[in-house]
Amino acid sequence: MNVLILGSGGREHTLAWKVAQSPLLKKLFIAPGNAGTREPGINVDIGVEDFDAIRSFVLKEQINMVVVGPEAPLVGGIVDFFREDHSLKKVQVIGPTRAGAMLEGSKKFAKEFMTRHNIPTAKFQNITLNDYDRGIDYLKTMEPPYVLKADGLAAGKGVLICDSIAEAEKLLKSMLEGMFGEASKNVIIEEYLAGIELSVFILTDGDSYIIFPEAKDYKRIGQGDTGLNTGGMGAVSPVPFADRVFLKKVEERIIKPTVQGLKKERINYRGFLYFGLMNVIGNPYVVEYNVRMGDPEAEVVLPRVSSDLLEMFIAVAERKLKRKKIEIDSRTVITVMLVSGGYPGKYEKGKEIHNLNDVKNSIIFHAGTAISEGKIVTSGGRVLAVTSYGSDMMEALARTYRNADLINFEGKYCRRDIGFDLYDESQI
Repeated sequence: MNVLILGSGGREHTLAWKVAQSPLLKKLFIAPGNAGTREPGINVDIGVEDFDAIRSFVLKEQINMVVVGPEAPLVGGIVDFFREDHSLKKVQVIGPTRAGAMLEGSKKFAKEFMTRHNIPTAKFQNITLNDYDRGIDYLKTMEPPYVLKADGLAAGKGVLICDSIAEAEKLLKSMLEGMFGEASKNVIIEEYLAGIELSVFILTDGDSYIIFPEAKDYKRIGQGDTGLNTGGMGAVSPVPFADRVFLKKVEERIIKPTVQGLKKERINYRGFLYFGLMNVIGNPYVVEYNVRMGDPEAEVVLPRVSSDLLEMFIAVAERKLKRKKIEIDSRTVITVMLVSGGYPGKYEKGKEIHNLNDVKNSIIFHAGTAISEGKIVTSGGRVLAVTSYGSDMMEALARTYRNADLINFEGKYCRRDIGFDLYDESQI
């Protein structure tokens, strides 16, 4: 089977690494890929939203399956594009249609979907510039902190948490007037949920689903979860507090009604579905849906999957997923992101990366890297994910940080406390 993976980040390198292990694979291409994806496959210089160029390449290389990594092409309707083109109809695409992708593409749609199907989530109101005053009135009924979310895709930057009502009123106005462009023409004012976050993933063919290992990621740039939000500074799997009782609640109260709701609304969904959850005193609430694997969660979740991922993708495409079971590696996996100095603000690119070949007992997944004059250099804010297995969290952490310290590039930074908040719970 010839497979094309769309994307260029750590998630896509991890998908490529995992798919390349399948005996069913003939050729693997990644578009556009990065310096790391050259090892498991062949990089192709095509943008993820250039549907016409993707079409031409798929036909030329006789691609049998396209795996969509990031959200933008899904929200843009790449699955619909393939299904509406007679010459592409036989190509299997892993990802939801545009209608399904609205679970991530519009927070308003997602919140209303959850309301329709009685899925636990925070209380909310959708506000536009025309009803700004109603938004102020709603804020006055709430207790701080106040959560404001841009309705559309905002590159992970569209969520603001305000400590005072004066700040919330000011930022609400700024968002509605274009702080995040079209993405914040609608703003969700949401109740703040106090608890601990967790990410749960499923792969579904629209009828059946398989639950993948859970993970906890760390969004803030600074130690102790301080500073600005990022795309993710590290992740841990499994998560000690996510025991069988809690995960059973997740399945019964959230996963099942979500899949059934999609089916009831005749939304054709074949791919990953990510549940960003908050554990509030032992009860799960949905903070957000993503319609693809998380990043950096993919870098700890997929290494724990012992099953053939490509085989599962084929079952998804053929709606035969109920025949498959997932095998999970019981070891702990931890990843730590190495990022460019200044990230998530301004940062420089093109810094040569040293000592990658010195790494032992860890897997390096490339996120923001490129090749320049034969050298591997930085090309993004999040540069590399250093991932390690361990018999327990301490062993995985020790291996990860030991190898993270070996790798060097100008301005390199990483958080030194990934997973530390889980120590007591995991009895390390």
